[in-house]
Amino acid sequence: MLAARFHAPGRPLALDDVPVPEPGPDEVRVRVHAAGVCGTELHFTDGLYAPSRTPMTLGHEAAGTVDAVGSEVTGWAEGDRVAVYYYLFCGSCRWCLRGRQNLCLAPRGVLAFAADGAFAEQLVVPAHCLVRLPAELPFEAAAPLCCAGTTAVHALTEAGVEPGDVVVVLGAGGVGLAAVQEARRRGGVVVAVSRDGARRSAARSAGAVAAVSPAELAGTVTRLTGGQGADVVVELAGVTATLELATAVLGRRGRLVLVGYSADALTVSPLGLVVAEQRVVASVGNTLAELEQAVSLAAAGQLAPPVAGALPLAEVNEALDRLRAGNVAGRLVLTP
Repeated sequence: MLAARFHAPGRPLALDDVPVPEPGPDEVRVRVHAAGVCGTELHFTDGLYAPSRTPMTLGHEAAGTVDAVGSEVTGWAEGDRVAVYYYLFCGSCRWCLRGRQNLCLAPRGVLAFAADGAFAEQLVVPAHCLVRLPAELPFEAAAPLCCAGTTAVHALTEAGVEPGDVVVVLGAGGVGLAAVQEARRRGGVVVAVSRDGARRSAARSAGAVAAVSPAELAGTVTRLTGGQGADVVVELAGVTATLELATAVLGRRGRLVLVGYSADALTVSPLGLVVAEQRVVASVGNTLAELEQAVSLAAAGQLAPPVAGALPLAEVNEALDRLRAGNVAGRLVLTP
């Protein structure tokens, strides 16, 4: 089968011919119909971090159909429509038992990080990592739910967004646009921030009451809050400029939710945090239950990370180049 594989940083992904994987006793093979292209792939190709081995098939947002099941698998059959939970969790450690599979202490792997991912015609995962897709949800719309949609759901849950909260979303890519939708669904008054005009337009369509450039953010938050500051800031870039902007507009009892990351550091004043009783919360990925929730929300028309376009797997490097250039309003999807 064809797979887009990472061999080394600074190099395009290679389109390799690799053996079709065989499922183990408790595993399922999925035929990939759609795979979302996430900014995480750029962290590999740009050398921010490396997968556990090379070559590695990238891609962690996958939707498709069951192609084969292991001898011990029950409840799944060939042809079933599925979304894939990309943390290949153990199911028995203290965090899995608490429903926090994203913090699993003994995962079999994480797609694209420590297990071959979704930029391939087929992939193998434990059967407990599958979520059933309703027939009315297209694969191209379902794939971005597996990270972009669920990352937004998890971050806003961690932030404790309540009706009437002013929520700033710093970044309007795939996760950012999903965060705008989810914050709006929870009753938030959403301000989206992007340097790109097309992304700002997409954010307004997603439900933001304002979509502004970074230079306009402070004035917009002041106007909307009467100078009180934002209740929640969802930070999706993780670079010094946006981190400083996030802390500057945060109000009393405000929650700064860190989702994006880079090699940059966050610098805060403990005095400022304490006096205003502000909180800094980190949010990584999502739980299995949140993927199930995202699928249900999407089926009800309440969560739909915008799909900016669908490309064949052979054009994976073009997709990554477009994402790196910052001119993608939503998620690009590969169709192996």
